[in-house]
Amino acid sequence: MSAVPEGPCPRERAAAGKALRREVPRSRHAEYAPAADRADPIELIEVQSALRVPELVPLRYARMLESPFRFYRGAAAIMAADLATTPATGLTTQLCGDAHLLNFRLLASPERHLLFDLNDFDETLPGPWEWDVKRLAASLVIAGRENGFDEAVRSGIVRTACASYREQLRRYAGMRTLDVWYARADMEDVRAAEAHWLSSIGRGRLAGLMDKARSRDSLQAFRKLVRVDGDRVRFAADPPVIVPLTDLLPGVEGDEMAEVLRGLIRSYARSLRSDHRHLLEQYRVVDMARKVVGVGSVGTRCWVVLLLGKDTDDPLLLQAKEADESVLAAHTAPSRYANQGERVVAGQRLMQATSDIFLGWERATGFDGRQRDFYVRQLRDWKGIAETRIMVPRGMRRFAALCGATLARAHARSGDRIAIAAYLGQGDAFDRALAQFAERYADQNERDHQALVEAVGAGRVTAVPG
Repeated sequence: MSAVPEGPCPRERAAAGKALRREVPRSRHAEYAPAADRADPIELIEVQSALRVPELVPLRYARMLESPFRFYRGAAAIMAADLATTPATGLTTQLCGDAHLLNFRLLASPERHLLFDLNDFDETLPGPWEWDVKRLAASLVIAGRENGFDEAVRSGIVRTACASYREQLRRYAGMRTLDVWYARADMEDVRAAEAHWLSSIGRGRLAGLMDKARSRDSLQAFRKLVRVDGDRVRFAADPPVIVPLTDLLPGVEGDEMAEVLRGLIRSYARSLRSDHRHLLEQYRVVDMARKVVGVGSVGTRCWVVLLLGKDTDDPLLLQAKEADESVLAAHTAPSRYANQGERVVAGQRLMQATSDIFLGWERATGFDGRQRDFYVRQLRDWKGIAETRIMVPRGMRRFAALCGATLARAHARSGDRIAIAAYLGQGDAFDRALAQFAERYADQNERDHQALVEAVGAGRVTAVPG
């Protein structure tokens, strides 16, 4: 039996990646023009909305109306269809599927280190590595326009993100496989590395963001979302964002739904590691409520579940979120997972440096008789998000570099890092191409946002702020 792993050696993988430049020149990634048969963007959004909670759909449209950037956050399905028409090398990785800049944030590791990583994996699937990079690049231009940055500044920000992605992939290509797997962005290391780049104001903001993230845990969520009245511990109503189950479905329907959710928490535990399952069993379910989350996810069935350990000073808040088919599914190979919740969890575990210990999945049958897939995680566990609207060009450029490096690490874990790195090379041809693509796609996004404005004005769809 041979001791050498089967398959191409690193030299052959690098040669294959470099050879792809002839088939798909790096400059071609600048290309974007709407296809002649491009689907109506409003129709694509309506197809998604048809599967969602009807009374929440107008809130989704209202949030997407607010600005082109807010629209972009809810338009992953539109961009997935557009990306499928752009040049690709044929090299695949596990994709986030929605790698816009606000899906890179501060997160806690189980060892209680504050990390910087990707966060949202609702759309994760294997696919062309270029799609995640283009989703990130376009988001940087759209956010830069919102901040009033001129085109030269926006181009520099995108090129910085792409250069960081490219350079980090080259570094990972030379590393041992286990070292790639163990790589992570510990925020204490990031803060030390960024100290000489940031002004005193910037350093203060970073320290404040880190402190705020550490404070956003189950105890903080408990104090904000829950009311204790004697022996009664219940979610406080804050419609439409938080609606307690007893308010949403009074009577028999509410009792039936409560039993469904209790069963979901009991049975989803089978998807956890045995020690994490034992930990979960130390808690009891106390209350539940429907929660509205994000922009693109508004209207999906999302529940928050309050559990208590020994007493009210020992809370655990879990979020059970409906998992639909990925927006990438129509444009890639089918998922290997029959359960969409398992698809999300598997993608998250593969791409993140470390994941929530309570991350798992289950399928539940509601009182309406319909089966739906869910994934479950902690509601808050040291989460922090950057405030891009107050970023100056230098700050956004450094943030873009961190996002690019983080995406490179996620892709290096699942794709052929050696072939992709060889394709990208040491020059900036890809970086410059992506800067052009991002501007072109930002123009498309503004046209699509205007189409939604007009659809609301014409009464085609209804938008109701919440």
